[in-house]
Amino acid sequence: MGSLGEWLKNLFGGKKLPRIDVNKRFDLLGRTGQGSMSKVWRARDKKIGREVCLKILDKEKTARFEARFVGLERPGEGTICMVLRNENIVQTFEHGLTSKGEPYLVMELIDGMGLNYLVETKSSMLNGNRINYLVQITEAIEHLHTMGFLHRDICPRNIMVTKDGVVKLIDFGLAIPDTDDFHKPGNRTGTPNYLAPEVIRRSRTDSRVDMFALGVTAYEVFTHDLPWEKAQSMQTLLSHMNSPGRDPKELRPDLDDETHAFLLKAIERDMRDRFQTPAEMREALLKLPKQDW
Repeated sequence: MGSLGEWLKNLFGGKKLPRIDVNKRFDLLGRTGQGSMSKVWRARDKKIGREVCLKILDKEKTARFEARFVGLERPGEGTICMVLRNENIVQTFEHGLTSKGEPYLVMELIDGMGLNYLVETKSSMLNGNRINYLVQITEAIEHLHTMGFLHRDICPRNIMVTKDGVVKLIDFGLAIPDTDDFHKPGNRTGTPNYLAPEVIRRSRTDSRVDMFALGVTAYEVFTHDLPWEKAQSMQTLLSHMNSPGRDPKELRPDLDDETHAFLLKAIERDMRDRFQTPAEMREALLKLPKQDW
């Protein structure tokens, strides 16, 4: 992993992960979600006397995921999250192992809703805020990339919006170092509807996989639908690679020309033609006409 690996090793390598008894340390107040490899609770941390978000990873599923990177030093989710400090990324306070050997993370409890819920319900919270929300997401991803990582699972489900309108990027369970070794073909992880064509065809990848996933997310934010048919099989998944997405004006005939062009570029299948960086996408977003809808 080169300099990134050395930096992480220096930062965390000498620290022994704490082990906790979950039931002694926390009052579990209710489930707030479940990922493919974890369970998430709203919990009261008896140690600090406040409510937090407690994420406990499934030990066996996590091990199977780690096995994809045999011979590579992939930092765990907790290690990655502890070095991320940005207003638009969920803050992680602590990570370690439970008494059962399960990795855990203690994070800030976000008072808000998933962007997926806002999109699916066509929430009025989106009105006049679409550009603002997307700009905040670019800020989060730019910080992540600057710190040397790829998210690899950008989608509305992994984006929260607080009641105050602050966007928070969450769930770094599939995050990987942004290095040559981790760019090699073969890692087809992520949410199917947001996988870049180069991921689907198992080609070499880079940070532009996150930009494609963000592009599909932006398309949904503006149109309330996906640019391609939902990927329920490999056949439909391959259509993301072999055919252009739906013209967004089919879904939003009132879409202005500038936003129309923005969305078409955001979902470009050729990685060279889509937005290359979060900063480039943010600059384009800020040039779009002001929208009240």
